[in-house]
Amino acid sequence: MKHVKYGKCVRCGKTYAAVPDLTTCECGGILDIIYDYESIKARLTKEVLANRAERSMWRYRELLPIEEGAVPTPLRVGWSPLYEEPRLAQQLGLGRLFVKDDGQNPTASLKDRASAMAVAKAREAGARVIACSSTGNAASSLAGNAAAAGLSTYIFVPSRAPKGKVAQLMTFGATVISVQGSYEETFELSKQAIDKWGWYNRNAAINPYLSEGKKTVALEIMEQLNWEVPDYIAISVGDGCTIAGLWKGLKDLHTIGFIDRLPRLISAQAAGCCPLNRAIESGMPWEPMEENTLADSIAVGVPRNAEKALMAIRESGGLTVNVTDEEIMAAQQLLGRTCGVFGEPAGVTGTAGVKKLCEAGKIGRDDTVVSVVTGNGLKDVANAIAACGDPITIPSDMNRLLAAFAEKGIQAEGV
Repeated sequence: MKHVKYGKCVRCGKTYAAVPDLTTCECGGILDIIYDYESIKARLTKEVLANRAERSMWRYRELLPIEEGAVPTPLRVGWSPLYEEPRLAQQLGLGRLFVKDDGQNPTASLKDRASAMAVAKAREAGARVIACSSTGNAASSLAGNAAAAGLSTYIFVPSRAPKGKVAQLMTFGATVISVQGSYEETFELSKQAIDKWGWYNRNAAINPYLSEGKKTVALEIMEQLNWEVPDYIAISVGDGCTIAGLWKGLKDLHTIGFIDRLPRLISAQAAGCCPLNRAIESGMPWEPMEENTLADSIAVGVPRNAEKALMAIRESGGLTVNVTDEEIMAAQQLLGRTCGVFGEPAGVTGTAGVKKLCEAGKIGRDDTVVSVVTGNGLKDVANAIAACGDPITIPSDMNRLLAAFAEKGIQAEGV
């Protein structure tokens, strides 16, 4: 990879050759992938990109750690829609609001971006088996992307993972290990198994290439906005890998001159599990927390990518916001009823955070905000059903329909 210089530890600065199975620094720090940006600027321009037919994350290959002739992974990952939502912006009191619906990726979450990269690097390494631990979305995305590429997967999930996500794993043919314990305990068991059998490691806080896949959401947002930089980009945060990748993508674009400034990030966490935001707000080192939220995908009490995530929030001058489960579920319905976007609880946490910041007067009429919905609501229908209540259930009888409408105060509208 001529355009990739090396991996660099964010903690001690030590560098490593960018081999396919790169992991962490010997000091325990996470690596960042460093590019030859002058070389990239000579080959990639906005005009070149605009004329490129590829509509997936691989359209940005000059900014990705893949070999020049690498064949894209089989599933179409990326290039999810970015909707402008003027009605919701007005309702919240924002200048402009855009919603990036990454639940439209192949396995219905942003994590497909990291898993597609994992599959690409595993093929480079000659690996036949990939493994990871996950609260659900990383697992299903890995299982689906690996199945399409003919690779085997071993997936470790905490036993609280929603049945819909586990069903995806089983359907994709993964060997699923449901661990009776926390995400931290699940992660540790996966690490031991990966070390024992030498499987390719898809754990995002271990494998530095995965945040490079996640950063493509930032590249897409900016291209879809015609390189006009918003004031804020809001995203839900669990392990910290996604917000770190988002920031890396924005910095890459700024370095090669595609954007002239950087937006501020909004780090949205569940109030019942917010170790990273709590560290920012207190000015103290992060400490583990209980995983007390229904937003399972961000229920991470021991974030594995804390260093990069905290760096991203601080460097961007970002805002932190912690939202209750009730606020998360209210945001799910708000997005559905005003935008037609169905996000899972963790997926809509960014939007819940935007709403809360608007109510607090921290953002408002002068601001343009992008909110990333990181996962589809069909990932966790149980909580959606519990929040929405039951449908009207009656026999096939018009009089009963009229009575039911009257009981609920429904004024049926004509044509």
